[in-house]
Amino acid sequence: MTGDVRPGPPPGARPGPPPGVRPGPPASGSFAARPGPPPAARPGPPPDLGDDEARHPAVDAAVQAMANAATLAPADQIAQYEAAYETLRETLATIDQT
Repeated sequence: MTGDVRPGPPPGARPGPPPGVRPGPPASGSFAARPGPPPAARPGPPPDLGDDEARHPAVDAAVQAMANAATLAPADQIAQYEAAYETLRETLATIDQT
């Protein structure tokens, strides 16, 4: 190759706003409000199964923890669901072994 010619835009001023100038946020009301979950999306209390002999306290606690997670921020919900999942997995594994 001869010379130091590089492909790309020519040297000099770049297109766009002048340096240091940034557009501000849009005028108030230009964004639509984020919709919340529908009213029926929140879980209610766990169903009453009636037969106390078939219930397991650790499983009941994990199910209740998942129901309580609905009131938490989304990032906190994930941690709560993961903890409940781990409790259920361990509990069900020990039940299967007996």
